[in-house]
Amino acid sequence: MILPEKLKKGDKIGVVAPAGIVREKDLEDLNNSITLMEASGFEIEFGKHVFNASLGYSNSGKEKAEDINNMFRNPEIKAIFAVAGGADSNSTFEYLDYELIKNNPKILCGFSDITSITNIITERTGLITYSGATFKALTSWETSYGYEQVIKRFVKGSKKLREPDDEFVVIKEGYAEGELIGGNLSRIASLSSGKYSVNFENKILFIEELYFESPATEVNYNLYRMRQNGAFDNLKGIWVGNYEGEEALEKILLDVIGNDANIPIIKSNNFGHVDKKMVIPIGGMARINTSSEDVIELI
Repeated sequence: MILPEKLKKGDKIGVVAPAGIVREKDLEDLNNSITLMEASGFEIEFGKHVFNASLGYSNSGKEKAEDINNMFRNPEIKAIFAVAGGADSNSTFEYLDYELIKNNPKILCGFSDITSITNIITERTGLITYSGATFKALTSWETSYGYEQVIKRFVKGSKKLREPDDEFVVIKEGYAEGELIGGNLSRIASLSSGKYSVNFENKILFIEELYFESPATEVNYNLYRMRQNGAFDNLKGIWVGNYEGEEALEKILLDVIGNDANIPIIKSNNFGHVDKKMVIPIGGMARINTSSEDVIELI
């Protein structure tokens, strides 16, 4: 795996929009995030198409990918953030220059729909990418948790996956080591088959979901889709994040994979569509040990 370099003051951060476009209601949060990151010592550069919508509802996959490729191509850009979540970032897959990305490794971060891009780039290039705050989410939530995690991971090089106030629950006890893979459940399920799929073998899977977009029936559908495509056959462990629905995500999960599944399963409140957004390295090696105080940690 390729680990991108850490950030330092004076570095330039690129912002792209592979999922949703920037709307007028987003501008206050974006300006706040610009102010925050500039005060932290960084320069900000937006992609050519971030504030456009050539198709009306969004930009084309080719235009979105062009911005991503250009950010990786530009030697002045040291990290790339998705501006926000949204939908259809998979439209970029066939236009991304994976060889360019592999040869110019940089931090790439986002959550929600963005985890389809981050996972496919890690799969195709070996570059460790990150599930974490989008550029908008640096200031659009109630606390500074997401911003603080960005600084701790990308500037200070922290290897923690748990803060003292984070809540963890052990669903199934056990020990496992493996590369991290995952993010938003619906997007990860779509990567379990087809031309643009990822390898789940010997991985630790982390998943979360947004309830009002994916009720229990949709969660069940996506988990069965993964099961039917063999995603759970050789997993090392599962880490469950936020899902505020009528049924607990882990309850649905256990029904799908079976209560006798011989892998550790843990749950936490520090990633997903919630205020707490831990920065999780996709492709990074992690260890689950339900007997330890940290429960999960990077190796």
